[in-house]
Amino acid sequence: MTDTPFIVTLKLNARLQPEHRHVLFEDPLEGLLEGATLGEIVGGGTALTDDGEVEYGDIEVALNNADDLPKIIALMDQLGAPKGSVVQRAGAPDEAFGVTEGLGLYLNGTDLPDEVYEQYDSNELFEKIVANIEGVGEVCSWWQGPTETALYLYGSSFDTLNERIAELVATYPLCQGARVVRTA
Repeated sequence: MTDTPFIVTLKLNARLQPEHRHVLFEDPLEGLLEGATLGEIVGGGTALTDDGEVEYGDIEVALNNADDLPKIIALMDQLGAPKGSVVQRAGAPDEAFGVTEGLGLYLNGTDLPDEVYEQYDSNELFEKIVANIEGVGEVCSWWQGPTETALYLYGSSFDTLNERIAELVATYPLCQGARVVRTA
């Protein structure tokens, strides 16, 4: 153990609201750090686009020993960190980690006929998506922007997630004009 902590930033390629980042990543990481006396979380944040959509989140960790970094990366992968995530530390190149792929389903929030918004429930759509991706992924977060609402799905395969929701996206009235984007 050193007298000076080894500071790293875990930059998560995940479009997660702060509370979802805490539940999915920070709380389990904090438990490991405290339980094994490896260090502590000393900060974190959320980067937003100009529209207010989450671009990525980060977690700043003070490790007691630099040799414990592989344990932290392994835990983040176990927790389902998205591909394209990186560890950042002073004096070293970014180190990639992450195992899951992400899909953003962007629903048109302004241009559909009024009766579609009146007759169809976004909660019902959410439940249908959850049922369709059961066993291959999960809806981890969402965002409501000025003209769109996004649902962020993460799983082992973007293609599988996309296949599982394709019929629903093609037929459910609230999905008219929706777009699907690979997020990780």
